Amino acid sequence: MKISTDIKASDGLLSHAVAHWRDYLEITKPKVVLLLVFTALVGMALAVPLWLPLQESVFGLLGIGLASGSAAAINHVIDQRTDAIMKRTENRPLPMGALSTRQCLVFALLLGVIAMAILVFLVNPLTAVLTFFSLIGYAIIYTVYLKRATPQNIVIGGAAGAMPPVLGWAAVTGEVSASALLLFLIVFIWTPPHFWALAIHRRDDYAKVDIPMLPVTHGIPFTRVQIFLYTVLLVVISIFPYLIHMSGLLYLGGALILGAMFLYHAWKMFDDKATSQPIKTFVFSINYLMWLFGIMLVDHYVPVVMALMS
Repeated sequence: MKISTDIKASDGLLSHAVAHWRDYLEITKPKVVLLLVFTALVGMALAVPLWLPLQESVFGLLGIGLASGSAAAINHVIDQRTDAIMKRTENRPLPMGALSTRQCLVFALLLGVIAMAILVFLVNPLTAVLTFFSLIGYAIIYTVYLKRATPQNIVIGGAAGAMPPVLGWAAVTGEVSASALLLFLIVFIWTPPHFWALAIHRRDDYAKVDIPMLPVTHGIPFTRVQIFLYTVLLVVISIFPYLIHMSGLLYLGGALILGAMFLYHAWKMFDDKATSQPIKTFVFSINYLMWLFGIMLVDHYVPVVMALMS
C-alpha cells in the first residue's frame, strides 16, 4: 500500500512539473541567467590561451547556470508579496498562484544541490565555493536585507551578479587572477546604471512597496547624475583589458563605440521630455554588456584563427 501511495505521489509531482514547466522556467529568470552564463563563458575563454577544456567548460557553465536559477527562484519566493503589488511583477507565477511557496523552495533547493554537486565533483571545489557564496549573496544578503535596507542596495548587492566571469575563470584554471577580477569590475560598475535606469522607469512601483531604490529616496534628478557618472567610470574601466594586454585593438574599438553609445543614452536621460528614455537605457545596457563581452570573446580568438590559417 505504501509503495502504491509513493508511486502516486511521484506521478503527481511529475505531472505537476510537466504541466507547469513554463512557470518553473520563469522563476529561474532565464534571460538573466543566459547573460550571466555568457559572461562566465567569456571568463573561461580569456583564462586559457587556446581552446577550452571540455569537461570543466560544459559542467562549469551548467553548474553556474543552475546555481543562478536557484538564486532567482529563491528571490521569487522572498519577493512574492511585493511582486503582487508591483505592476512589473504582478503576473509572476507566485503572485498569480500558479506555483506555491513550497514548490518554489523545493525546486530552488533541488537546483542548488545539483549545481553544487556538479561543480564539486566535475569542475573544482574553488568554483563550487565561489558559486555558493554568490548564490547566498544574491538570494539572501541582497534580497532579504540590502534591497530593503539602503538605497545603495544595487551597488553592494551587484557584487554577486558580477561574479560569473570569475566563476568561469576559476572553473578552467582552478584559481582567480587579477584579470578575472577586472572582468568582475566591469560587470560590477555596469550594474548600477543598468538597474537605476529601470528603477527610474518603475519609481512609483518601488515607492508603493517601500523599497528604497535611489530614485525613491534621492529623487530622479540625482539618480540621473549617478547613472551618468557610473557610465563614465564604466567606459574608463572597459578600456583596461586593452591596457593590460588581455584584449587587442578589435576589443578597444568595440569598447569605445559601445561606451559612447551608453554615454549618449545616459545623457539623454536628463531630458525631462524623453519619458521613455529610462527604459530605453535599461534595454540598451543589456545589449551593451552582451556585445562588450561578445567582442572580447571574438578579439581573443581572432589571433588563434589567424595563426591556424597561416
